[in-house]
Amino acid sequence: MTEQSGRVAVITGAGTGIGKRATLALLGEGYYVALAGRRLEPLEAAISEAGPAGSRALAIPTDVGLPASVAALFARTRARFG
Repeated sequence: MTEQSGRVAVITGAGTGIGKRATLALLGEGYYVALAGRRLEPLEAAISEAGPAGSRALAIPTDVGLPASVAALFARTRARFG
């Protein structure tokens, strides 16, 4: 089910460093964000740090070196955000 009608971003490395900062900034600007990274826990921590804006985020464990993992990232992003 689609939850939004606004802007959507996909951020890789979203659980730490620059990726996390970009995620928090985009959520702060009203974006819907798919957080991608190899470990689920840091992605979920970033969503928690976003506070109420985290309701517009989706954590998706992803290994960008694997084509099937990247395909799943975009399929889940489309399914959630359109």
